[in-house]
Amino acid sequence: MRKIWILFILFTSILHSQEIILAVVPQQSSLKLIKTWQPIAQYLFEETGTKVVYKTDKSIEKFEANLYKGKYDLVYVNPYQYVVLHKKLNYKAKIRAKKNIIGIIVSKRNENIKDILKDDPLFLFPSANAFAATRLIKYELMKNFNYRFNTTKKIRYVNSHDSVYKAVARGLGDLGGGIERTFNALSDKQSKSKLHISYKTKAYPSHPFAFRPDMDKKLQSALIQAIIDMPKDLKDRLKINKFIRVKDDEYTSIYSLAKEMMVK
Repeated sequence: MRKIWILFILFTSILHSQEIILAVVPQQSSLKLIKTWQPIAQYLFEETGTKVVYKTDKSIEKFEANLYKGKYDLVYVNPYQYVVLHKKLNYKAKIRAKKNIIGIIVSKRNENIKDILKDDPLFLFPSANAFAATRLIKYELMKNFNYRFNTTKKIRYVNSHDSVYKAVARGLGDLGGGIERTFNALSDKQSKSKLHISYKTKAYPSHPFAFRPDMDKKLQSALIQAIIDMPKDLKDRLKINKFIRVKDDEYTSIYSLAKEMMVK
């Protein structure tokens, strides 16, 4: 009996000594992301017994460089990043927010987007590769208004959604790309009060949590259940009301858009 008990203690110690990296696409400032995600990482540790280390990068480009090298175990990424990651390294989407993702264009001008586009505006985007906040907006403006971004140089990339909103509010750009969730979560009320949503894209499946294909299945199941059962105060930090389980085929629409959205 004593040997069995010792083996059990050793097994438990090994299990609890494991560590996984939870990586999050840097849509917002580093400080805001830490305040949001560090408590979530701690919650996942408490629920699963496996240490969860929160990780991000200063820019989306740096994040993607590490992401596509498979440096992370559990990732929270935009839909476009996911389809690339799945194709490259076979990560699997398992869970996402129930609410779909919608790209938005913000402006200080409370006018129709058609009228603003006529003035050859300066666009601010968080990253060239952001899905709804950049790629989808460029694609829909081209399709719906014949607005060709490849014929204008008036584009700037500023690293995060929050940076876009604040810069447009300060008059450093005419139009800015983002998504509904990050705009609703913007804590700078003064900047937010100066902005109008001039355009909304179609809705698509939201950011998934995706898992390394070689992750232990029991740990993966425990993490999925913990995210499903996440307390309301932690979900409120994310501006998410409910998580749902997903399968890869939910992102078929993103796969079909991927080639068409390769606009500059």
